[in-house]
Amino acid sequence: MSIRTMARQVLVLFFSLVSFSSVRAQVTYSVPEEMPRGSVVGNIAQDLGLEIKRLKSGKARIYTTDSAEHIELNRDRGLLLIKEKIDREALCGQTTPCAVHFQIILENPMEFYSVTVEVTDINDNPPHFKKNEMKFKISESAVPGVIFVLERAVDPDVGMNGLQSYSLHPTDHFTLKLQKQADGEQIVGMMLQKSLDREKKEQMTLVLTALDGGDPQLTGTAQIHVTVLDANDNAPVFTQKVYKTSITENTAIGTAVIKVSANDADEGSNSKISYSITNTEGVIPELFHVSENEGNLKVIGNIDYEKSHRYQILVQASDEGGLTDQCKIEVDVVDRNDNSPVINIMSKLNMIPEDSKPGTVITMINVQDPDSGENGKVYCFDGLCSLSSPDLEQ
Repeated sequence: MSIRTMARQVLVLFFSLVSFSSVRAQVTYSVPEEMPRGSVVGNIAQDLGLEIKRLKSGKARIYTTDSAEHIELNRDRGLLLIKEKIDREALCGQTTPCAVHFQIILENPMEFYSVTVEVTDINDNPPHFKKNEMKFKISESAVPGVIFVLERAVDPDVGMNGLQSYSLHPTDHFTLKLQKQADGEQIVGMMLQKSLDREKKEQMTLVLTALDGGDPQLTGTAQIHVTVLDANDNAPVFTQKVYKTSITENTAIGTAVIKVSANDADEGSNSKISYSITNTEGVIPELFHVSENEGNLKVIGNIDYEKSHRYQILVQASDEGGLTDQCKIEVDVVDRNDNSPVINIMSKLNMIPEDSKPGTVITMINVQDPDSGENGKVYCFDGLCSLSSPDLEQ
């Protein structure tokens, strides 16, 4: 008879009778990121109701399936301490809440306790622009109300410490225009509010400022250089505002994903369209590239379903007169069964006394498979204690 379990579930082997007395409690702590090494996370002995001598006699230790141990146990004091300074952004990126999970293992008798340490954000990153300069060529015939898409700032902090607002100065000819889409993404643009006259002013410089909501508030800036050109009456227009497609993880580099297309009613050089990806944050520029002239989106990096299930790619079409349009490509990643189950021995007895009682714990095993759905289900068979993931692709 097989026992079916999911990844990360702890399996306990017994002689004959099943007992869960070895699992006694679960404790949760919360600490801010960037705490110095040696800082106290919590009094684990007190919170678990254990005496110091039990920690020592049981050879209490931390067990984690992650090779990076951020927390250490001081058995003499019964305290959990910061082992290495934790950078929340490096640990979890934009994922919230951010937490470290591990177990406290004791022997003689064998026990384990689950511990979660939530790492909270501090405002240690200002908003910033990948490019500190943006250049536009705009026709003097551009009609007030036309919007020019700007590069968005990025801020690895989360919540109120993350990016909150923008400002644009001066506002003689342009004003800031923020457009929130249905999926929550925000398009940042500057809207022409007063007609341009190349004969009066051919060059102008604006400053775009990004602000977070921390205390103190942090900011980042980028300069916008505008060159005023003679007439270009029509902006490019994409045939679709949203393109949708899907690819399997581990798709070969160079594979064409989808083609976008825009049209421009102008003639000559003003109708020539070039395409570019405007995402500057995260991994999008490392994974995808759009051909400048054809608008073909291709894979240029390793696509891993376990890292991201979906990518949203912003593509801009620009004509030589400086007018633009933008579309979004939604790429869903299909999981492949490319990860084998992994067995880790959490703790075991080297010798089993012949007078051991039924229900005595002899081994604790951690089993996990990072794949999802059916591909991530793990099967453990009694006796053989062998694990397999169904239909694993070799």
